[in-house]
Amino acid sequence: MQTNRVPISSKAPILLVEDSDDDYEAAIRAFQKSGNLSNEIIRCRSGEETLDYLFQRGEFGPAPGVHAPRPGLILLDLNMPGVDGRAVLKIIKGDRRLNEIPVIVMTTSDDERDVSECYGHGANSYIKKPIDLDGFFHAIKRLKEFWFEIALLPKDIHDRL
Repeated sequence: MQTNRVPISSKAPILLVEDSDDDYEAAIRAFQKSGNLSNEIIRCRSGEETLDYLFQRGEFGPAPGVHAPRPGLILLDLNMPGVDGRAVLKIIKGDRRLNEIPVIVMTTSDDERDVSECYGHGANSYIKKPIDLDGFFHAIKRLKEFWFEIALLPKDIHDRL
């Protein structure tokens, strides 16, 4: 029996939405430590930049030399200045062109209102960032194992990359 579900493609970039340089560096080191991930990691530092990237506008608009490939996975911080992660999540999951991309909220907040609101807007997972570096590395390793080795997504997601 043939399946129409596949794991996240190794050619699909990971979009890491993180305004903190320290948290960004920790995430990169954790991905490197977790082993053979061949996906490019693209960073957006704000909600506005994320939306420009996803909708290919502004500095990511259709111009020669501009490359903004569709991500296979979005890691989204909630608490950013300007357009915050909650608003970005709501826009992504409300847009039929983007709503199948898995969005994993990674934040310092464990407030039940944030958790409920994010799942209500379609977050695929909600992870509280561990305080210590070893905990962060372990969380990224498990995230990588689940989303890149276990979880299956509709095949047509990758056909649009």
